[in-house]
Amino acid sequence: MPDLPPIREVIARHGLQATKALGQNFLLDEQLLGRIARIPGNLKDQAVLEVGPGPGGLTRALLRAGARVTAIEMDRRCLPALAELEEAFPGQLRVIEGDATKISPADLFSEPYHIVANLPYNVGTALFTGWLSGETWPPQWASLTLMFQEEVARRIIGVPGTSEFGRLAVLAQWRAEAKIAMKVHRSAFTPPPKVMSAIVHVVPGAMPAGVSARKLERVTEAAFGQRRKMLRQSLKGLPGALEALDRLGIDSQRRAETLSVAEFVSLAGEL
Repeated sequence: MPDLPPIREVIARHGLQATKALGQNFLLDEQLLGRIARIPGNLKDQAVLEVGPGPGGLTRALLRAGARVTAIEMDRRCLPALAELEEAFPGQLRVIEGDATKISPADLFSEPYHIVANLPYNVGTALFTGWLSGETWPPQWASLTLMFQEEVARRIIGVPGTSEFGRLAVLAQWRAEAKIAMKVHRSAFTPPPKVMSAIVHVVPGAMPAGVSARKLERVTEAAFGQRRKMLRQSLKGLPGALEALDRLGIDSQRRAETLSVAEFVSLAGEL
């Protein structure tokens, strides 16, 4: 195992400062980073996608776990630090300069892979929903281990009847299992964000029969787009939705947050 300098030293040597515009907050605690890298399980010889590695703190933890890492980084300032890791772990790290929102993982991998990332706050939710919304299921990714603001993490595992339950929870839970694997105090980051963070771990589950991801997205977009209103109001613009509620015996006077994930799946199936 190569002897690497502390991450703080790497940041200082390369003059790296976290940029708010890129949603950056760097993790420096190598014990904590090692714990994150262990959440997906044994990564030895496993393919891993990391988004926004920054100076490479989590990257080195993944490499030490034996993973073959493909890292997408759009901040050119971080590339020299990542190049040092490429040299320290020959054949284990591939760095791609670019915007992860414009790069399809399917173009990068010909095998199953895990996604492990301290996601930039400004694009984290968009990337997450994109990875969840493919029509092909099970997906090519074997698991997602992702850092979010704790508020977002709680919305991902939200349960019906609570203010945390919404579109994100339905998309995460209808054919996958999601849990909060670890909470991370704001003081662990440089600079410290204003909010607490949490790591969400997601593994694919069974695909319900007779429903498409796009249909479910349309239903949840409409239902939660006006979450304070009754379904008869929020869904009236979705052709056939009110009739589908009647066929399923779902009271149109209910609000979206009171429906179960299974009821949303049934509704999408009816459409």
